[in-house]
Amino acid sequence: MSTAESSEIKLHFLDYWRVIRVRLGIIILAFLLVLITTGVTTYFTPKQYESVVTMEVQPDSANLKIFDPSRSEFGGDPRFAPTQFQILQKTEILYPVIEQLKLQEKWSSGSSPLPLQQCYFMLRGMMGVREVRNTNLIDVSVMSRDPVEAAETANTIAEVYQRKRIEEQDGLYNRALSQMQEEVVKQQEKVEKGFTEMVRVGREAGVRDLSADLNEGVTDPVDSLLMGQEQQADEARREVSALRTKIDQIEKLQGEELMRALTTLQIQDPSVLKILPQYQDLEAAEANMLNSGLGRNHPSVRSLRAQKAVYIRQLEDGVASIRTSLAINLKIAESTLQDIEKRLGEKRGEQLDARTSRSDYTEAKNNYIQAKKVLEGAQMRYQTQVMELGMPRTPAKVWQKAEVASGHSKPKVAVNMALGVLVGLIVGVGLAFFIEYLDTSVKTLDDVESFLEVPVLAVIPKSIGLLHREPSDTPDAEAYRILRTNIEFNRKSADSNAITVVSGGPGEGKSTTLCNLAFTCAQGGYNVLVVDADLRRPVQHELWDLDNSVGLTNYLTTDMKLEEVIVPTAVDNLYVMPSGILPSDAVGILNSQRMSDLIQDLKSRFDIVFFDSPPILGVSDASVLASEVDLTIIVVQHRRFPRSMLMRVKNAVLNVGGTVLGVVLNNVDVRHDQGYEYYTSYYKYYYSGPRDKRSRGSSSPAPKTPDLAATGGDEY
Repeated sequence: MSTAESSEIKLHFLDYWRVIRVRLGIIILAFLLVLITTGVTTYFTPKQYESVVTMEVQPDSANLKIFDPSRSEFGGDPRFAPTQFQILQKTEILYPVIEQLKLQEKWSSGSSPLPLQQCYFMLRGMMGVREVRNTNLIDVSVMSRDPVEAAETANTIAEVYQRKRIEEQDGLYNRALSQMQEEVVKQQEKVEKGFTEMVRVGREAGVRDLSADLNEGVTDPVDSLLMGQEQQADEARREVSALRTKIDQIEKLQGEELMRALTTLQIQDPSVLKILPQYQDLEAAEANMLNSGLGRNHPSVRSLRAQKAVYIRQLEDGVASIRTSLAINLKIAESTLQDIEKRLGEKRGEQLDARTSRSDYTEAKNNYIQAKKVLEGAQMRYQTQVMELGMPRTPAKVWQKAEVASGHSKPKVAVNMALGVLVGLIVGVGLAFFIEYLDTSVKTLDDVESFLEVPVLAVIPKSIGLLHREPSDTPDAEAYRILRTNIEFNRKSADSNAITVVSGGPGEGKSTTLCNLAFTCAQGGYNVLVVDADLRRPVQHELWDLDNSVGLTNYLTTDMKLEEVIVPTAVDNLYVMPSGILPSDAVGILNSQRMSDLIQDLKSRFDIVFFDSPPILGVSDASVLASEVDLTIIVVQHRRFPRSMLMRVKNAVLNVGGTVLGVVLNNVDVRHDQGYEYYTSYYKYYYSGPRDKRSRGSSSPAPKTPDLAATGGDEY
């Protein structure tokens, strides 16, 4: 943030703080009024006692259990609790409470009971319903001036609500069970009709079903025979296949391989089985002889070989016999298979005809079985709900009964007073800023310079008295020295030395400002004359402690000489022309050629001539003076008149041909308006103590003249 932005923000904050300081009295007054009102209201508010009953409420789940047993009971509907809040405040709950507690007679102030509807609205206004967060608990509170009545009413509301919930669930259960019982009766009729239809169709189809009540297919003798034929055909096929496999293996194997494979092929020939072990023993004996070192031509070896040759011929004859036997068995098996398949085909045709004839029976049986299952399920659920209906239910359970309160709940003194303090501050500050917003008076130098488009010649602090009665080194004179300097630099020439001081209304310190300015100019070496041209309420003779028997009016209406009406003062170089005896026509006197000649004569005799005039908006005298003199200074009292009035003052001067030199901002309270402290910081250079102290050289304080502008005296 830049330095300029920081300065601007600080300035705004100081402006707000200035408003608070200036309007502090209004803020304190509004704060005290609100606080006192709150306290009085709290004190006289009737005491009310609160009793609370805590209930646990559960959703109505009977319809879920009956019609959808698999559905969970713990769904958690977010609308359930708000719905119960509304139900608790409806007439279905509160009317029975009113009747049970006889509130119509109890709350009646006369002989006749109150209307039921009126009691309902009164009771509803006493109730409060709130939810305990993240639970199924509900707090029902009742506020009453009678603590016993509050507790009884809260407990009765809970009891009535609990009873209504139980009655509602009982009705729901009974209606649901009644509907279910009707459905069971209807389903029984369907089962009976289905059974009758199944029996009729079975008779017509000639079906004999021994398991009519079971969910099994219809068994037919043809099906049993067909199954046996199928098994025989399968066995015949396996036998033919096995014989073919054995014959093929025997044809492929020769010699010793065939001998070893006979056992694997499961060929059980007695001669072969007898000779084959003997042959295997000879082979083993031959192998032992050869391993022992005997040669192949050894007599023992050759003898064994001769025996082996005999066994081989016997085995080959046996194998040939086996081949012949297997071939014969294969032909027999194939012939048997053909006969079985032929009979199987006939049975299949018979089975197809039987199935066509009993298809209607099968459909009727399936319908009967399905209806019977539905009936059994409905009966089971019905019996279950009948049992549950007999069990105790608690859709609303009271966990904490309402008790008689030991102390009042309303009014809450601490809370009310805290709110009173807060509201009082808000109202006070808001009222201060609202008044500040409505206040269009001059508050800052910028208001004057931007609105009137004339310079501010000086800022005169509040409580400055007459300087000629103050010590010579008083810091109050510094503001008028600044004013004197600005006048010197802002007037165009030294010849523009006839200056009138005007204001918009009375009491703005115009005459005091002129008196002190003249004194300051005289101290600065100017030959100064003060002309009291305020012929309505003159005060300059009082400010200078002079006689007012002879003055301006005498000069303008008679042939008196100028020296006879000008009175010297105790201040060097400073003279005063009092107003004189007040005439009946002040405007006519001022608006004359003798007055014009007087001004020109005085300009030549004195360095500066100051004319005191009446308020310019009150009478026309000031306008006449403004048109005759060289320059006009407007005195504006700080925070008094609206800016529009100041604009009229300026226009009044300009409309008569006058020249506005500048504005003097008078009676500024620098303690509150800290924006002017830079224009009055010269006090620091005089002394650091309070403003009522005098200089170090003075032996005793001089008398202080009251500030006529501040007290609203005779000064304009």
